[in-house]
Amino acid sequence: MGRTHLRALAGSDRVKVTAVAEMSPAARAAVAGTGPAVYEGAAQMLDHAALDGVLIAAPTDQHGAIIAEVAARGLPILCEKPCGLTAAAAQASAQVGVPLQVAYWRRFVPGLRQLHDRIAAGELGVIHLVTCYQWDERPPSPLFRAHSGGIAIDMGVHEFDQLRWLTGQDIGGLSVVWSGPAADGIADVDGAQVILTLSGGATGFVSLGRYFPVGDAVWAEAFGTRGHERCDVIDPAEGEVAQLEALRRQAESFASFAAGGPCEGATADDAVAALAAAEQVTAAIPAPSGGQDVSAGLPPSYRHRPGG
Repeated sequence: MGRTHLRALAGSDRVKVTAVAEMSPAARAAVAGTGPAVYEGAAQMLDHAALDGVLIAAPTDQHGAIIAEVAARGLPILCEKPCGLTAAAAQASAQVGVPLQVAYWRRFVPGLRQLHDRIAAGELGVIHLVTCYQWDERPPSPLFRAHSGGIAIDMGVHEFDQLRWLTGQDIGGLSVVWSGPAADGIADVDGAQVILTLSGGATGFVSLGRYFPVGDAVWAEAFGTRGHERCDVIDPAEGEVAQLEALRRQAESFASFAAGGPCEGATADDAVAALAAAEQVTAAIPAPSGGQDVSAGLPPSYRHRPGG
């Protein structure tokens, strides 16, 4: 994901990546020579680089430690979603005392912003149903998946945040149907379908899947008494074009926030709400029998080391 951000920000006139901290030697080698100074750890980067803000794109279970380390230097933070593995972790990060934005980049997709504004203006009437779909071409690597928190926390938080933001309503109760226990001994599933009740009377439907052979796909639909609208966020035929554009817009908005402007993206409180819904989904999915904790076999460099 860090390299995806690098590709996105290469086209920005407002934001420049001047330094990268990366513990993996292979990942450092891939970034070396592309422009930014490359460091072996966050502390080294924070000690030597002149920074206006920090984008955190580390594995989910490292978010809290890196947020605390960066905040101790007084720097504004744009943290990749979900800002920790639990709502409690995100809540703790909300108290760090520096500007903190969570990278729910869908809020910067023009089509979704238009849908959000139309719903807010009442153009679709009373909203009965909003559906959010995220189907990936294939699962992520076992190394990443073992630390992602599972399908609801890794994938679903995007949809839960999007659902709240689009409707302006909070998530209440939910029901889950799941399928496809993950391979490789990982305690996760490959599909989850969630029906949610919302505080304003609308219903939400979130569809998550790890296998969509034609390519990564994301879309949303809203059904109201006066109209219906569908927004194709990621089209397999277009690849990552829409995501890269949204990531650039998000980073440029964060730059304004870091300079003292309002936060136009997701806040830590939004991250808490999305993770709370994801935790409900995770709790509703029975733990697969025979699941293994593959994290014990990860190299030490994969985990964040405070000060490293």
